[in-house]
Amino acid sequence: MSISHPSKRFLGAVALVSLMSLGAMQSAQAVPVLSITASPASAVAGAPLALDIRITDIVDLYAFQFSLSFNPAVLQAVPATEGSFLSAGGGTFFGGGTVNNTTGTVSFVIDSLIGPVPGVSGSGILARILFDVPAAGISPLTFSNVLFLDSADNTIALQISNSSITAAVPEPATLLLMALGIAGLVGLQSARKRTGAR
Repeated sequence: MSISHPSKRFLGAVALVSLMSLGAMQSAQAVPVLSITASPASAVAGAPLALDIRITDIVDLYAFQFSLSFNPAVLQAVPATEGSFLSAGGGTFFGGGTVNNTTGTVSFVIDSLIGPVPGVSGSGILARILFDVPAAGISPLTFSNVLFLDSADNTIALQISNSSITAAVPEPATLLLMALGIAGLVGLQSARKRTGAR
């Protein structure tokens, strides 16, 4: 009795299908990315700045925490506000963190779903931090104390994308428009006083 062996062509096709399946599995299990986007995209000294803390391609997020450090000579923060991502999964408990504008930190921003609900999957904004920009310069933006948990209380591995922001001096044309606006307001107020005095 002879045993037939699979052909080389058949074995090659099986190997190719296996590699394609492995590649599809790896792309489906992409590592989530924690990142920062600024609004407006470029900072200007004297104007407010909002930083959105974003998550991309996460699966079953139930709770998270992070801290963020910055250059306090360039940025001055207020506590974070909750983004729309986690609250899409139900009721949440959010803490905006502790701000120290001397050392340049927003410490332990936290957010968690409440109760036995599944975590949230996808991409979106976790939190927003507003800043005043007192001076021109460069500020690194660095995450620490990062912890993300799924609905089974397991740690979620992340890729952390730190960033920086450059705050520019306002352009002369902008300063001129501001000065003209202030002068116009002062002139209008003086004219009203003169009219009221008659």
